[in-house]
Amino acid sequence: MQSNDIVSIITPSYNCGQYIEETIKSIQTQTYQNWELLIQDDCSIDSTRKLVEKYAAEDPRIKYECNSYNSGAAITRNNALRRAQGKWIAFLDSDDLWYPEKLEKQIEFMISKGYHFSYTCYCEINEQAKETGKIVRGPNHITKWGMFMYCWPGCLTVMYDREYVGLIQIADIKKNNDYAMWLKVCRKANCYLLDECLAKYRKGRSGSISTHGYFSLIKWHYKLFKDAEGMNNISALFFTVVNLLCGIYKKIRYINTK
Repeated sequence: MQSNDIVSIITPSYNCGQYIEETIKSIQTQTYQNWELLIQDDCSIDSTRKLVEKYAAEDPRIKYECNSYNSGAAITRNNALRRAQGKWIAFLDSDDLWYPEKLEKQIEFMISKGYHFSYTCYCEINEQAKETGKIVRGPNHITKWGMFMYCWPGCLTVMYDREYVGLIQIADIKKNNDYAMWLKVCRKANCYLLDECLAKYRKGRSGSISTHGYFSLIKWHYKLFKDAEGMNNISALFFTVVNLLCGIYKKIRYINTK
């Protein structure tokens, strides 16, 4: 490993007391230890704050902040990104997990290849953290237009070079806000796959867009392209249809069962 630069881990939270301790522990057990965990809470009303503050009192790398009012995921991520001090930006939602070598291997991959934006494969787990047997991959190389065709990276696997890309801030949209970020980052740097399973995505969470039907998917994709990207109606509809088709292709081509 040739780098000891700080990784800023962006973790929005809302009523995730059931899972967030496990998430924090998966970060603390990383083989790459030079990180800061920026937990941005969206006014949780459960045990989230108490649990996080307990860990933050023991580990100064864990930095908790609460929004002044309930703002949604987009604004919450924006707030955390403005706090980031590291060269590398990584994302981990408050109920997902990393394998211990995730940060080390991804940073080494990016430095050795000269990449500024990357993602990895991930496996799916259920609400009890048991693996479902599904592994999700994606294209080896994603250009700007490839990213507009579909949101290939899983949020929990993405890392980019903040010094190269700059500060990313997205529109206040209720869904697909991670996709909105990748569309902005991909304007600065192509995205590359580290073809190794290094993260665990908790499938079937309440409120996750993946649990919604096709009508909801169409609605939220259309709003992404129309509102966040400022496209006209025809362009927004075109990319929405392309996304739905690429979603089918991804299930056939890039989702495997052990």
